Amino acid sequence: MSKKRGLSLEEKREQMLQIFYESQDFYLLKELEKMGPKKGVISQSVKDVVQSLVDDDLVLRDKIGTSVYFWSLPSCAGNQLRTTYNKLESDLSNSKKRYMELLEQRDDLKRGREDTDEREDALEELKAVELRHKKLKEELAAYADSDPSTLEAMKEATEVAHSAANRWTDNIFTLQQWCSTTFPQAKEQLEHMYREVGITEDFEYLP
Repeated sequence: MSKKRGLSLEEKREQMLQIFYESQDFYLLKELEKMGPKKGVISQSVKDVVQSLVDDDLVLRDKIGTSVYFWSLPSCAGNQLRTTYNKLESDLSNSKKRYMELLEQRDDLKRGREDTDEREDALEELKAVELRHKKLKEELAAYADSDPSTLEAMKEATEVAHSAANRWTDNIFTLQQWCSTTFPQAKEQLEHMYREVGITEDFEYLP
C-alpha cells in the first residue's frame, strides 16, 4: 500500500484558513497547533503556515496583554484579492502605456531612415570614408618612428639610460675600491671575480 501524500504548502494554507472561516474566532498559536492535525496539517508546520498567511495579510495578528492572537474573516481574503487585483490592473495599465511610448519612439526613429536610393548612396559614401580613414591610420602608424614627438621621446629616454649607466658604473668603481681596502689579502680572488662578471680593464664610463 502506497504511503499517503502529504499536503502541499498551499493546501496547508487553505486548511488553516478554513479553521478561521468556519469559527470566525480568535486563537492562540498553541490552540492552532492542536487544531491543525484535524485538518491534515501537522502541529510542527502550523507556526510556519500561519506566519505565511500573516505575511500575505490573509490572517491578522494582535497582542492582547501577554498573549498573541490570530484571526481571519472571509472578508480578509476578499480584501487581499481586491488589493492584488487592483495592483495587477495598475501594472498592466502602466505596461500598456510604456509599450505605446516605445512604439512611438520606434516610429520616430524610423522616420528619415527609409530604404531610399539617397540613403543607400549616403551609406556607401560613409563606408568608403571609414575605409579611407582606416588606411590613413595604418599609414601614419608606419611612419610613427619618424614622428618628431616620438624622436624626442626616444632622445629623452636615451639620456636617462645614459645617466643611469654611468651612475651604476660609478657605484661599481666605489664598490671595487671598498673591497680592495677592506680585503687587501683577497686581491687575486677579487680580480678573478671581476673578470667573471665582465668587469675588465677596459670597463669605463660611457662618453
